[in-house]
Amino acid sequence: MQHAEFAPIDFAPASVNVEETSDGGFLLTSPMPLEEYESSLGMLLRRWAKEAPERTFLGERELSGQWRLLTYSETAGLADSIAQGLIDRKLGPERPVMILSGNSINHALLMLGSFIAGVPMAPVSVAYSLLSDDFRKLKAIFSEVKPALVYTESGMMFSRALNALDLSGVEVVIKDGEVDGVSTTPFASLLETPATNEVEDAFAKVDSGTIAKLLFSSGSTGQPKGILNTHGMLCANQQMLAQLWPFTKETPPILVDWLPWNHTFGGNHNFNLVLKSGGTLYIDEGKPVPGLVLKSVNNLAEISPTIYFNVPAGFAMLLPHLERDEALRSSFFKKLQLIFYAGAALPQDMWQRLEAVSILATGHKVQMTSSWGSTETSPLATSAHFPIDRAGVIGLPCPGVCIKMVPIGEKYELRVKGPNVTPGYLNRPDLTRDAFDADGFYKIGDAGIFADPACPSRGITFAGRIAEDFKLTTGTWVHVGKTRLEVLTSAAPAVQDAIVAGHDREYIGILAWPNIAGCREICRDTEAVMTTGELVRSKEVVEHLRLAITKYNGTHMGSATRIRRIMLMTEPPSIDANEITDKGYINQRAALERRENLVEQLYETKPGPEVIVV
Repeated sequence: MQHAEFAPIDFAPASVNVEETSDGGFLLTSPMPLEEYESSLGMLLRRWAKEAPERTFLGERELSGQWRLLTYSETAGLADSIAQGLIDRKLGPERPVMILSGNSINHALLMLGSFIAGVPMAPVSVAYSLLSDDFRKLKAIFSEVKPALVYTESGMMFSRALNALDLSGVEVVIKDGEVDGVSTTPFASLLETPATNEVEDAFAKVDSGTIAKLLFSSGSTGQPKGILNTHGMLCANQQMLAQLWPFTKETPPILVDWLPWNHTFGGNHNFNLVLKSGGTLYIDEGKPVPGLVLKSVNNLAEISPTIYFNVPAGFAMLLPHLERDEALRSSFFKKLQLIFYAGAALPQDMWQRLEAVSILATGHKVQMTSSWGSTETSPLATSAHFPIDRAGVIGLPCPGVCIKMVPIGEKYELRVKGPNVTPGYLNRPDLTRDAFDADGFYKIGDAGIFADPACPSRGITFAGRIAEDFKLTTGTWVHVGKTRLEVLTSAAPAVQDAIVAGHDREYIGILAWPNIAGCREICRDTEAVMTTGELVRSKEVVEHLRLAITKYNGTHMGSATRIRRIMLMTEPPSIDANEITDKGYINQRAALERRENLVEQLYETKPGPEVIVV
């Protein structure tokens, strides 16, 4: 295969200012000043509607299989109509919008109309409506937000969830279908509302302090809480990214993206990146789950992205298709400038496979990178805007951001200050107060170390969540994030994710979720057709794991890293039990509590056959 000439993308220089603190820590800042940025997200939409009115902004696959496309001009006009509809209903800071459905053009239009009108909007995880048995999280969020308008794409699909809510005085807007016992308004009526001068008056009042979104944390350390996202913090964050990724100005990004908009990765980082740079977003209706991943494969076979965003679970499901399908591989890498992962640490074997398949398609390694932050930081706080050769490096502070590194043992607690940081939490002054230190730094709860202490400009390496680490009875600390990542790398391709156990125990044990595709690959020479339970307990998989962990232990001799037992689980992590976040990251504490009986089995004096003793 003949490959086009390779030209590396244009990143900002990698440099950092380092100031030592009296407690042995550091303050890190970028020497690049943050340039002027917009005061509202609506200004970004209006800019491109004026400068590139006929450029495609949004694409969505219709039931017919064809793409529904909206230009910037069309989007701006429809957003203004929606803004007028919200103004007519007297929506505002005390009467926000709640969106229950997932990513769609209608979702985007309602979001943008809310931005124009200065109405806070709260997108809610679809799982809380469709995968929940008790709707506990949905009810709690509804009670906190107190929306005046709730939108859903499908009345039929969300009927149970809507009937679980007290909708007195709340207008329910739907795209299609009906909701038993609930009066509804068709979404088309919002789109048909003629915009008046009231829209311009409302838009003129939106400033950097106006609340744009109420985003609820995905629960990596507890129950979801409402995080205030202002227009200013989101616009500042996109200006930071624009300065670090100047190539997006020369080549407006084309995204094929499934990441949910109720989460900051998809809804703030990716959607706003397209809005800031005048790019195009094709909404991917696929997801990294069996069956639905084929929708993503089909979309990527048709649309070639310039930047591809995903979480490790998504890459794990996409990779086998890229490795065996030359046509897909060709389409995927045709225009690709950058591969970006976030949400959880990427196992090194997956990193190497992505590099290998990019070389196969293009003749060179496509740049891979990551960043670090949270919903409270818009989300970008650090960025690896320089070449890295392995997962884990989260980069350097963005322009305008200060990272405080507070010593805790052999690593540092990371804290953030900057114009991208939230002013606080919805209706929770206690949480807001506790979230910041005496110097005004947001305490994100993560730890890091220098990738190279002798050269800080090589970035910070993520060292896990502080709350996840624990001590063994030997008195040694187990660093859960590091251990989990090394286990996933060592046990590949048999393991999808893992929980690290061992608090107040003599040794580390692992509860792991199997990678079914990987287990079948391990058993590919076995003629028998096995059930999932038979597959994960097959002698081939058991022996693979025993040998993999034995090899891992050969280079990890201390009690704080050595693993003595591992067990594969067949029950997936539960949304209702708070075991898994929307971005696919496992809530270690909640999972260990819910699976206490499995932890006890793992540590029995005479373990059962399901426990692999190393």
